[in-house]
Amino acid sequence: MSGKRIGVLTSGGDAPGMNAAIRSVVRTALSHDMSVIGIRHGYAGLLEHDFHEMDLLSVSNILQRGGTVLHSSRSKEFQTEKGLQKAAQICREISLDGLVTIGGDGTFRGARDLSLQGVPCVGIPGTIDNHIACSDYTIGFDTAINTVREFLDKLSDTTQSHNRCFLVEVMGHNAGDIALHTGIACGAIAVLLPEMPFNLDQIIEKMMNTKQAGKNYFLIVVSEGVTNTKHDEAGSIFEMAREIEEKTGMGTRANIVGYVQRGGIPTTKERVIASEMGYHAVELLEKGIGNRVVVVRNNEIVDLDILEALSMKKPFNHRLYEIANAISM
Repeated sequence: MSGKRIGVLTSGGDAPGMNAAIRSVVRTALSHDMSVIGIRHGYAGLLEHDFHEMDLLSVSNILQRGGTVLHSSRSKEFQTEKGLQKAAQICREISLDGLVTIGGDGTFRGARDLSLQGVPCVGIPGTIDNHIACSDYTIGFDTAINTVREFLDKLSDTTQSHNRCFLVEVMGHNAGDIALHTGIACGAIAVLLPEMPFNLDQIIEKMMNTKQAGKNYFLIVVSEGVTNTKHDEAGSIFEMAREIEEKTGMGTRANIVGYVQRGGIPTTKERVIASEMGYHAVELLEKGIGNRVVVVRNNEIVDLDILEALSMKKPFNHRLYEIANAISM
């Protein structure tokens, strides 16, 4: 071994493709004569000394598995100054030359804070929401939208059979990427996103006009981050369904896809990008470079300063939204 020793952890919500990233980190490190410590349960596991040496067999046969073999959690203790200092001291005690952290914004903030404590960290974006501003793509997004697409396709069969309207709530945190992509892919008459205001009466009017043209079934995809002064209480998707049924006379049902979106077999795209990101992260730590995040920018795998990355604002894809509205009838 070269003497370099790095750690790897997953934190926050799990996402398909995380295992591919873990596998890539471990195998790249081993091929570069580095040793790897796998930290279970994220930053909480680091504080609890819940880690183990990883070898070739540690990551065998995990590419096709959803979730994360290292498990994940959130840690309130780590967010305190005392907890952060404890985590940094543990990294020094076990002689870590760097740490790869896989997760979302919270995971990146933890990596930033550890880097400032002298522990070189490299973040990899892993979240189905695709809401990380510094990266065009996050691990888990492609699998999640394919899971939702399959759900909506099956639901559409029932929608057509009974001439009904279905409202479907999908995940996404405060970003509407999942709703926008699946809404287009499945022919939704409307997609409701946190980035854009909406008027339910206008959507109902559009439905009635389309109904007069002969279409008697509708699908509306709603991002969980949607807020509206008229529909801001718990269970708002069910309130919207009742209002649509009252005003259209059409049987209307509400559905929430739920946590199934975070699981499933990672797609080919997921596995390849995660593998590229893991490889890039290890290359940085081998050179002693930390305080970075590995991202997709203009179809290339690059790295950015973590402070710069966290300060970015994610642009909304207005063009795709215009397309969704133009072709939804």
